[in-house]
Order: sequence, then structure tokens, then C-alpha cells
Amino acid sequence: MEPFTRATGVLAPLDRANVDTDQIIPKQFLKRIERTGYGPFLFYDWRRNAEFILDKPEYRGASVLVTGENFGCGSSREHAAWSLLEAGFRAVIAPSFGDIFKSNSFRSGLLPIELPQPAVRQLIDLAIEDPGVEVTVDLEAQVVSVGEGSRGAPAGLLLRFSTDPFFRECLLNGWDEIALTLRQEADIARFEGTRPAWLPAIRDHTA
Repeated sequence: MEPFTRATGVLAPLDRANVDTDQIIPKQFLKRIERTGYGPFLFYDWRRNAEFILDKPEYRGASVLVTGENFGCGSSREHAAWSLLEAGFRAVIAPSFGDIFKSNSFRSGLLPIELPQPAVRQLIDLAIEDPGVEVTVDLEAQVVSVGEGSRGAPAGLLLRFSTDPFFRECLLNGWDEIALTLRQEADIARFEGTRPAWLPAIRDHTA
């Protein structure tokens, strides 16, 4: 998993609440057996509408999404977080998230940021009024900042957020569940060395 410390990019607004995972990545694309290739199908049904806001040139290549409450509700599919990452998003800002989507995001390298409703409203309005405005998400400092040159935002706007300490450490270091297990490799090897020879042993299949 790629470490996340700080990301700067265009802020894309999706002014909708209760966006469920089937809207993020429709079910017909879940037949793939890979973990990759989902980015082009992000918000697939909405993108049939030529007026869909994220298809506007000003928001192409955006890396931070700001949206309404309860984002990622619905089914537990990990593909929702994967599709957002593959489409270039590193962070999603909302007042609240579906619990499973939030967990899947942390474990995939996508940073879900919860901010109060007024702060989210301010960011959505800013992104609409000043298309292409850039924000910086700093996970180490746990702040979202807006560039001083943007219209409609106070110079040096800083919005502070908090993140679960365990997932924050994992994201900062790029640790997924496999990497976390490998950190205990020496202890695992010592344990395996004490097991009777007749019991199954963990073998290194990479050798």
C-alpha cells in the first residue's frame, strides 16, 4: 500500500448525501477477479449524464472528493474504495461515512476525512464557485488547507480533523494487513521453530 502523508490536488464536489456503494461502483463490474481496473467505472451510471459535475474539465484529475453525509453506505464491497483510488482520489471529505466503506478505505490507502457539516458545505461551495481550486490534505498534521489564491475562501483556511490512531499510523507507513503481519516475521519464525516436526509449518513460497 502506498504511504499517505500529504496530498495536494484539485477539490472535486459531489453535492449528494447517502451515496451508496452501488452508485460508486455498480454491481455489474464486480465480476472481475482482479483488484485493479475499476477506476473507469466509478460513478458509471451517473456519468451517462453529460452534465455530471465530475466530468467537467475543471475537475478532471482531481485527487480530493468532498461530498455529503453517509457517503459509502449500502453493501460492503471493497471495490468502492478501489475504484476511487484508481480514479486518482487520495482522500474523501464528508460529514459521515458508511462504517464498512470507511474501514475498507483505510485498509486500501484511501483517507476518509470527517468534518462538521458547515465545514463540508463551505468546501463544496468553494469547489463549485472556484472550479479547479486546490487543497492540501496533511495526515501528519491532520489538517485540510486551501490555497491563499482561491476565490471565496479565507486566505490560509485550515480545517482540522482527527483520524483513528491505528489507521493513521498504517496510512503514514503504507502498512496493509499483510505488511502488519510481516512486521512480526521474527516472532512467527521463533514460534514455528518450537512446533513439533509432525505439525504443518509455514513455508516460504518465494524462495
